[in-house]
Formats: sequence, C-alpha cells, structure tokens
Amino acid sequence: MMPKTDDIVRLSAVVPIEWAGYRLDRAAALLFEQFSRSILQKWIKSGQLLCDGQTLKGKELLKGGECLSLSALALVEITAKPEAIDLNIIYEDDTILIVNKPVGLIVHPGAGNPEHTLVNALLHHCPYLNTLPRAGLVHRLDKDTSGLLVIAKTLSAHTHLIRQMQQHLVKREYLALCQGMITAGATINAPIGRHSQARTRMAVTDGGREAITHYRVAERFRAHTLLRVQLETGRTHQIRVHLAHIHHPIVGDTTYGGRPKFPRQADVVLVEALQNFHRQALHATQLTLAHPVTEETLSWSVPCPEDMLNLIHLLKIDTKNKDLYS
Repeated sequence: MMPKTDDIVRLSAVVPIEWAGYRLDRAAALLFEQFSRSILQKWIKSGQLLCDGQTLKGKELLKGGECLSLSALALVEITAKPEAIDLNIIYEDDTILIVNKPVGLIVHPGAGNPEHTLVNALLHHCPYLNTLPRAGLVHRLDKDTSGLLVIAKTLSAHTHLIRQMQQHLVKREYLALCQGMITAGATINAPIGRHSQARTRMAVTDGGREAITHYRVAERFRAHTLLRVQLETGRTHQIRVHLAHIHHPIVGDTTYGGRPKFPRQADVVLVEALQNFHRQALHATQLTLAHPVTEETLSWSVPCPEDMLNLIHLLKIDTKNKDLYS
C-alpha cells in the first residue's frame, strides 16, 4: 500500500537538565534532528510542537526537564524536481528502500548541484518522499563513494531508522583500499571537525565531534591494504579523514591522500591503473538494520564497482609475482 502524504508525526522527548537556558527552537532542533529547523519552527508557531502541553514561542528559554511533544501533519520538506534517473534497487517494500549508489552520483541537491542527484531520482520513483525529512534519506555517501543506502518511505520508518543510527544499531561495512601495509585491525577514536583553513575539508581536531571507526584487514598487497571498515559514528568524510590521519589514506583520494604510491618495480599496467584512479577507492559493501515495522534483522551486500575490482585484481597479480621483484 502506498504511504499517505498526510502521515501524522507523533514524537516526544525530555529536554536534558544541562540544556537550561536553551531556546525552545534550538532544543527542538537537537531533539528532533531528523527535521529541518524551518519545519520545526512552523510547527512551534502553529502549536503542533508543545512544551509541557503549552504553546510557546521559539525564542522562549527553557529550564531543562520540560517535555516537548510533537503531533503534526507532514509538510513538504523537499522542493527538488523529480528526474527519471535509473536506480539500482536492491530491496523495496512499503516502508524502506535500499539502493546501490553508483560512483559519481551526488546524494542531495546543494549549491551548484540543484539537480541530477539521488534525491531527484527518488522523487521520481516515490513522489510522496517530498513530505519526508531529506526525502527519506537516513545517511549519505560522498559523490565518488559507491554502495548501499537506506531510504525511509514513511515518517514512522524514518524516525525508527534515525533512532537506530543514533544508538549505533545500523551496521555499515565498507571496503577501503588504502596506501601502505597495515598488519592488523584496530579502532580509530579521533574527533572530526571542519579544517581550520580549508573549510571544504574535514580534519581530526580537538574541537571536533566524536568519531569512531573500526577496521580489520581483508587482504594485504605489496604496498597497499584492503580494509573492511565499520562506522560507529557518521561524520562527514569520516573514513577518509581517519585513514589519512593514521597515514594510510585511501587510494585515489586527492583531497586527503596526496600522490599515489607504487609497489617497488611495479609493472607499467599497475602504475598506470593507480595513476588513473581518480576517485577514492571506497565502497559501502554491506548494510544491516532492524526493519522498522517487523523488527526483523535484515542484511544486504553488494560487490565493488568494476573500476575498484580491476585495481584490486592488478594488485593481487603484483603480489603473487612479488618474487620476481626481490
């Protein structure tokens, strides 16, 4: 059955005591972060978002301990236009959609990219997603990172999945081909924030937000390592920043990785393949979550795209022939 566009949002949350002095609209934005600030402000003004059962102005200061309750009709959140862009759909039912995003597809419209994005494709496939926060998107992938994404098709499913993400219950595993030899798996616990000088980049910084990345070795090559990476948090560019931080940047990542490195005496085919790999070799290969309606644990996996598979194949050949170079 197609979800209705007049779904009712019903949520409640208690304002932490330590938030005493916060404005109502700020507290609401933090407690109900799946909704945009503009939508929350409309609900506050219309009395659909109450504080201890009362209608207050967004600028009212809170004491902490108040209960914010939301009971509101869904509003159009997304104004992007639908576009007939092919989607690689891995799974779909009435409440969730799993897609395998290709390399080069931007997830969300933004400055300089108002169209030709995954959101435009989703709105063509499911027009009613324009009433959901971020068109139902629960998480994102960078333009040149491929792999699995989950999209909610109802407000209740979106809220349920956001809560799973916040509680670290959604398992996301990536394959990352990085430079250098890594001998064993480990955890990187280093806060990430905006770079102090290059504002389009992220960096490990003392003032950043908590960021935790787990990795284990999938395969070793002569001068590279294929890692299986799991995110505990979901900061912008997290895997790319963290691997660069431990001096093992992802192959092809010109933003955080610098120049490509080659195995000693590598043949010309491998050298050219590494030189011509112009995007980060990162792929969201596996996704596991609890279905927002049935609570059944579901898992999906997809192989790397062809360009990454070809590069891994060449590295395997190089490693197999390593005795030729010794």
